[in-house]
Formats: sequence, structure tokens, C-alpha cells
Amino acid sequence: MNKLIVSLLLTVGISGFAHAAGDAAAGQAKAAVCGACHGPDGNSMAPNFPKLAGQGERYLTKQLHDIKSGKRTVLEMTGLLTNLSDQDLADIAAYFASQKGSVGAADPKIVARGEALFRGGNLAKGLPACTGCHSPNGAGNAAAGFPHLGGQHAQYIAKQLTDFRKEEGGRNNDGDTMTMQTIAKRLSDEDIAAVSSYIQGLH
Repeated sequence: MNKLIVSLLLTVGISGFAHAAGDAAAGQAKAAVCGACHGPDGNSMAPNFPKLAGQGERYLTKQLHDIKSGKRTVLEMTGLLTNLSDQDLADIAAYFASQKGSVGAADPKIVARGEALFRGGNLAKGLPACTGCHSPNGAGNAAAGFPHLGGQHAQYIAKQLTDFRKEEGGRNNDGDTMTMQTIAKRLSDEDIAAVSSYIQGLH
């Protein structure tokens, strides 16, 4: 029985053994340069730069690796991660994951539409509810690597959804299943504005 369990675990893979564990204390110093855009504690004041505070460590680590490798293009971060090791990236992710995220406010004119999409999706368009992966309060699923959304800048969320929607030159690092690309293509500009605003005030 024990051999069977070990075999199954090796088959599905345990990523925790493959990656260095992040050290939040070490990450604080390494993340100093990140503070210029994302805020010293990861709570960006600029709506075009994402808040990193409270984001899942697994998700952050993946994004940092994708940006460093070029799999995800973020022009503002060009070259910033080039000289950082896997341990450096893990430490930075651990630091921001350990911080408390701030919350903004939703636009009352479109909050109802945004809430309906986030919580219920749109059956007619084949849109699933965002809560399935990102949880009802927007906390995401850190263990699965699904990002924390609650309180994130609406402008940043809208840009990511728009980029996921693009056929070429957009964002495509959402895994082999291309879940976010499929969903984004079914969202109108009005849908994106509404759900992004709702997420900004979600906590």
C-alpha cells in the first residue's frame, strides 16, 4: 500500500520538492527595487502596476519565472530579473505573499453587473463564474496557483483580461488549458470594465 502511495505521488509530481522554499525575510531586501512600481509592501499606488501584497506565493513564483524567461512579456520589467536566481525569485515571492493587500472601491454604476459576472458567470455566453477558481471573496487558491484578485486595481485587471483576449501579441501564459484566454474572448468591453471594477472593491 505504501509503495502504491509513493508511486502515485511521484506520478503526479510534488512541485514543493523541486523548487526552493522562499524566505520572506530575505525577500524583503531583494524586493527593494520592486517597490518603485509595486510599493514597498506590494501595495502599488499606480493603477497600471499590480498589487503584489497577499498574492499567492506559487502564483507569484510562476509569474516571475515566466517574465524572466520571456514567456510572459512585461516591458516595464525587461532585464530586471535577468541576474536573479531561482532562490531570489522564491524569496521575493514569499515576501510579497506575506504582506497584507489593500482594497479599493468599485464604481457603483457598474458594480451590480460586475458582481453578477464574478459570482454567476453568464450561461448564455458560456462564461463560468470567477468564484470557481478565484473564490467568492477573491482570495484565489494559493495551493493551486490561482491568483488572488480581491482589491486589485481595476485598470490592471482590465488590461490583463484584454490581453488574454487578443489573438496575437497578448498574454498567453495561463497554462496548457488556456482557461483565461477562452473566458476573456467571451467578454465584451463592458463586461471587462464591470468585473474589473467589482474586483477592485472585493474583499
